Amino acid sequence: MAVSAQRRIWGWYFFDFASQPYNTLLLTFIFGPYVASVVGDGSAAQAIWGYGVGAAGLLIALSAPWLGAVADRAGGRMPFIWLFSLMYVIGSWGLWWSAPDAFNVWFVMLMFGIGLIGMEFATIFTNAMMPSLGGRDDLGRISGSGWAFGYVGGVIALILTLALFAEGATGRTLIGIAPILGLDPETREGTRAVGPFTAIWYVVFMIPFFLWVREPRDPHALGYAAAVRAAWPELKQTIRTLPAQRSLFAYLGSSMFYRDALNGIYVFGGIYAAGVLGWTVTQVGIFGILAAITGAVFCWIGGRADSRFGPKPVIAVCVVGLAAIALGVVYVGRDSVFGMPVGPGSALPDIAFYVLGAGIGAAGGALQSASRTMLVRQADPAKITEAFGLYALAGKFTSFLAPLSIGVVTDLTGSQQIGVVPLIVLFLIGLVLLVWVKPDGERAGWSAASPAPSR
Repeated sequence: MAVSAQRRIWGWYFFDFASQPYNTLLLTFIFGPYVASVVGDGSAAQAIWGYGVGAAGLLIALSAPWLGAVADRAGGRMPFIWLFSLMYVIGSWGLWWSAPDAFNVWFVMLMFGIGLIGMEFATIFTNAMMPSLGGRDDLGRISGSGWAFGYVGGVIALILTLALFAEGATGRTLIGIAPILGLDPETREGTRAVGPFTAIWYVVFMIPFFLWVREPRDPHALGYAAAVRAAWPELKQTIRTLPAQRSLFAYLGSSMFYRDALNGIYVFGGIYAAGVLGWTVTQVGIFGILAAITGAVFCWIGGRADSRFGPKPVIAVCVVGLAAIALGVVYVGRDSVFGMPVGPGSALPDIAFYVLGAGIGAAGGALQSASRTMLVRQADPAKITEAFGLYALAGKFTSFLAPLSIGVVTDLTGSQQIGVVPLIVLFLIGLVLLVWVKPDGERAGWSAASPAPSR
């Protein structure tokens, strides 16, 4: 059955909608703070979380380039998306077995790592499909709309979780009821149910993706056995010649640092709020809703700005804003806000962190959307799949750096606030490297090999 270009684009959007709850519910706003509350020591929880997420990132970094090369040579990404979707579902469902009275941090981090690896790899392969969805001037709009739709999914999932499942300090959900389905608040079943909920959400909303997204057949594709044999030599050749493409090389380096810093903010935002400000899961969830709403709005706005002005100005503004926000986070604590002492009952620290969270959502969403289209501007359209493999390499090669550096600095200083300082450094490195990136890369225009615009 033929699928229209517009339906194919919407199918691609649904991956963002289906996968966003892993970031929103598990990585940042619900399950991360739950781990902090079970461990009891905010600094220890932040360090454990940093080491666990960092280890998963290291595994992704070591295997993503090779798997991308295999998929490129084999001429198909869909089998990989099926495989990593299965890991996503298994890992997120496994988080149910994290009861406070039988909490095994190693098992919990193993399940979380399996799901995280599945989510990250599925994202790599679906992102590589983006250039075939439209022409050069359409991709900013497509990318921004897709990311905005993903944030909408995250907001809906978070609202449902807070209203129906996650129990607060009183054992009641945000709307004042006991967790549904007879879940026991005493053993935190409402909060732990976020794992299976995330898995079910993904299964349901990936249906449009698998029904509507089709890959064109590549007449030059190898079988998977031959692709595996050819992948490593091709990967070595690609890396060897990369420095000659100066703008692309600088962009990959820039994005490597600022994306890692952004992921660090997402990973540790909820844990930071729980440990430093003493927030409950419900408060962290409200923070998440606010950040996701601003993320959706500014993804949409950023996508339009991207199509009009190009992605480089959007990226630069967002990186500067995020560095300033990370600096602001260091100066927000329960005893003081930006150097001003506050009383123990003051709401000012909470208000300040809500505002910072809204900024993180806005700038982070627009930054990620523009980063995808920036790669298309840098790459040769005839080698766009190879370019997305390099993008995956750049994004994952140091994906362990922010979590591990936060874990180490937090361990050494015993302070969650000082522990986020490495993020500021990573943002600034990314900003400096962006200077050497040409807005349209090394080429003057869009070649005849480019896909036609899809409206």
